[in-house]
Amino acid sequence: MELDRIRSMAQRIKENIKKVIVGKDEVIDQLLIALISSGHVLLEDVPGTGKTLLAKSLARSLDCTFRRVQFTPDLLPSDLSGINFYNQKIGEFQFRPGPVFTNILLADEINRATPRTQSSLLETMEERQVTVDGDTRILERPFMVLATQNPVETQGTFPLPEAQLDRFLMKVDMGYPSTDEGVEILRRFKERDPLVEIEPVVQREEITDAQKNYARVYVSDDIMRYIVRIVEVTRQHSEIMLGVSPRGSQALLKAVQVYAILQGRDYVSPDDIKQMAKPVLGHRIILRSVLGMREGQLDEIISQIFKAVPVPSEKIPSKDEAIL
Repeated sequence: MELDRIRSMAQRIKENIKKVIVGKDEVIDQLLIALISSGHVLLEDVPGTGKTLLAKSLARSLDCTFRRVQFTPDLLPSDLSGINFYNQKIGEFQFRPGPVFTNILLADEINRATPRTQSSLLETMEERQVTVDGDTRILERPFMVLATQNPVETQGTFPLPEAQLDRFLMKVDMGYPSTDEGVEILRRFKERDPLVEIEPVVQREEITDAQKNYARVYVSDDIMRYIVRIVEVTRQHSEIMLGVSPRGSQALLKAVQVYAILQGRDYVSPDDIKQMAKPVLGHRIILRSVLGMREGQLDEIISQIFKAVPVPSEKIPSKDEAIL
């Protein structure tokens, strides 16, 4: 699949989602970046901002299987992965697959489940496989976890551990709509629910092909060194207790490659890294003063990090290196 076909595919999905979701172009792009780069997304914002609706709109735009799980404190790991049960008719044990055996999994309010249940997703998200009673089953691709959580309500919730957060390619904040967008939402949903009317616009094979070919985007050695230096500075910053892991630098590389495709380029520029730094690296950074953290502090720290790392000169690939 040529890179321009990946961009065309992403545009079709985006236009389909926008039949339901008003505004939020940047948020939709971030979801598409995660989908194409085989990543998972944590959607975080206050209730009623459209997190679940966005996830459903993406799932309905794809010719893929979709399962939704409402996470609660009594949810067990086996409720996700499945169980072996004894079938009396045939006289032997059979495996009943859980909801993780799907293409798009919506983990609604993921932080309401206990740490034991949350940890059952670690193998699923990282290795795309499920192990039950010693038997390992490979999940069908594409496989993507879309998780939602409410950052305000803390009663009855279990914060996601760092190991779990690190499995998400990016964390996306929905944000409130503008006045005009709020009016359009009322108008669009006044008489009908547009979600039930949208149809798939992309086949499963197109997605898997895109996931295999997006990495052909050109990345110079200077850009790779720029990514590594940014990650290293997060580990040395005085206000940061825990910086970004090597997995985080790999996630940033994947994200900027797809971001470049969506911008119509077949090479990564330093500006691409600046655009994707917060959604990819933000949830991987633990500040020393979490309790006293002021609004916008993380943005300030990320800005300081970029000022501390020299920007490499942008190298335009030659005709032999060009792909599009």
